[in-house]
Amino acid sequence: MTGIGRRGLAGLGLATLARPALAQDGWPSRPVRIIVPFTPGGSNDAMARPLSERLQARFGQPFVIENRPGAGSAVGVGMVAQAAPDAHTLLVTTSSVAAIGAVQGTSFDPTKDLDTVAFIAKAPLVVLVKPDSRFRSIKDIVAADKARPGTLTYATSGPGSTTHIMTELFNLRAGTQLVHVPYRGTAPALTDVVAGRVDMMFTTIASGAGQIRGNLLRIIAYCDDGRPEGTPDAPTVKQEGIDYTGNIWWGLFGPRGLPAGPRERLNAAVNDVLRDPAFARYLANEGAVPAPMTTAQFDGFVRQEHTLLREVVAAAKIRAD
Repeated sequence: MTGIGRRGLAGLGLATLARPALAQDGWPSRPVRIIVPFTPGGSNDAMARPLSERLQARFGQPFVIENRPGAGSAVGVGMVAQAAPDAHTLLVTTSSVAAIGAVQGTSFDPTKDLDTVAFIAKAPLVVLVKPDSRFRSIKDIVAADKARPGTLTYATSGPGSTTHIMTELFNLRAGTQLVHVPYRGTAPALTDVVAGRVDMMFTTIASGAGQIRGNLLRIIAYCDDGRPEGTPDAPTVKQEGIDYTGNIWWGLFGPRGLPAGPRERLNAAVNDVLRDPAFARYLANEGAVPAPMTTAQFDGFVRQEHTLLREVVAAAKIRAD
């Protein structure tokens, strides 16, 4: 999973948090666990930790982050899917949850074994190349691929990763044959794009922030609109004539069967946090934008993502090995 740059939490205005809300229906009656199914320090931590502080202040119980990595997030997601649906075990994860079953053949289905709670944020993918690359636009990449199919390469943080799936979706939508070059993590993948050993990479702004600021890599296109303020100017892939959208998103989930009261109060609390200008600025520094949704809207969104990503995984024969 792509890492995301640390900016610190000092700018979030935590001192201005609201007083704890009185517990309703006995919830929360004890500390709430938030499972993050990846190692500490990644993008999921960047979303979960400041959010947990806000929720703790709002509900008057500790919201404790537990990093439970393994099997491409399947270990942590599975823990939550099997937990008691009492809203005391929650999950913060990324868009990979929508395809994990198709990629790894897990025993759980996120549309059946998890309840959506709140959409947190999304970050548009960007297409990165070397500053002196012959590719100045998406149209250049498509034209070069059409001239010599299967010769252009793209790097990812690993097989079955979200960026792998989303780049294969680009292949399907653009009719290209970009060749996947997987790495063990985002850092070595970026290093080889900088060195010119791989032609390009679809990733988040935050993941490539150091290389972009240092003029080691150049953004030639955004894969979604609504890009964060202060980011380099470039067209979207759709503006280049390809019907393609690519982003990474983060959300809060719980086990299937969450009580309606805690679920809706959590949704309202997260949406309040997302409307806070201080939190929005924090997300912008992380290359992301807030995206408040109701539980019903988020549920419909996840189902659409699940269907789309499973179709891409099947069409591109993607496996996490």
